[in-house]
Amino acid sequence: MRIAMIPERGRFEIADEPIPPIGPDDALVRVAACGVCASELDIWSGLSGHAMFPWYPGHEVSGVVERVGDLVQTVAPGDPVSVWVTTRGFADYVAVKAVHCFPARGLPLEAALGEPLGCAVNVVEVARPALGDDVVIVGAGFMGHLVHLLVDMRGPRQIIVADTRDDALKRAEDLGASRTVNVTRDSLIDVVRDLTGGAGADVSFEVTGVQAPLDVLGEVTRMSGTLVLAGYHQGEPRRIPLALWNWKAFRIANGHFRDVPTILRGMERGMRLLESGRLSMSSLLTHRYPLEEIEAAFRAAMDKPDGFVKATVMP
Repeated sequence: MRIAMIPERGRFEIADEPIPPIGPDDALVRVAACGVCASELDIWSGLSGHAMFPWYPGHEVSGVVERVGDLVQTVAPGDPVSVWVTTRGFADYVAVKAVHCFPARGLPLEAALGEPLGCAVNVVEVARPALGDDVVIVGAGFMGHLVHLLVDMRGPRQIIVADTRDDALKRAEDLGASRTVNVTRDSLIDVVRDLTGGAGADVSFEVTGVQAPLDVLGEVTRMSGTLVLAGYHQGEPRRIPLALWNWKAFRIANGHFRDVPTILRGMERGMRLLESGRLSMSSLLTHRYPLEEIEAAFRAAMDKPDGFVKATVMP
């Protein structure tokens, strides 16, 4: 089978390997789609300090069950699924524990990427936005849009979305944002102050993974409000205005999880929303590439051409 690997910083190769074997409680899944995650860009570009080469990226996988181990009863050959893997997803096949497969019945498989959706579910659940809350989301990329859609299900009074890109903010408006702010032209602090009567947001999400939002997040959040760190921060150390954050008595919520049960629960909840039709990611999957063009997919995710939201590799 074909599998994409990074032999050294900034370069991909398509290798040929045997189809992976499966154990009695495993499933072999034929990959239909694998999304490019922003966290993988740091390893590909060399910004991440923990990169080790050769590296086999790919963890946002959907596909069809090809065969199952003798003890498996939860899925069967032919089932469309979203799967949890941590690596080796840009390939023709992945071998996974059957309990890490989630049904994707009736869904286009390219829009059944349960792993990033599960991350967004967990971010919103740890944030705990409540009915009638004023919410700020800084970052209108793929994850920012997912957080936006999930927060909207909680019944906020208003959702204010900020970004540097007009096309991203237009999508946020289409998704129902109460107000959008291009921070290269307008002051997010002033806009939030005006819209909240000077109080600030009840919950503010940072979904960019860069320094600039950390400088202003406390300024747009009310006393004893919640700051949510949902962006994936790599590279140079970040700084925060800790004196302000202390004084305003914020609840600081880390939107990242490493314990497997929490990850799997988020995926299960997210896939329920997709299967029920309560949520769709189809409009957010804008750029599709065959496996042989995976480097172009990563380049698009890095450069974010006009109209870009998410790059997906489809073997």
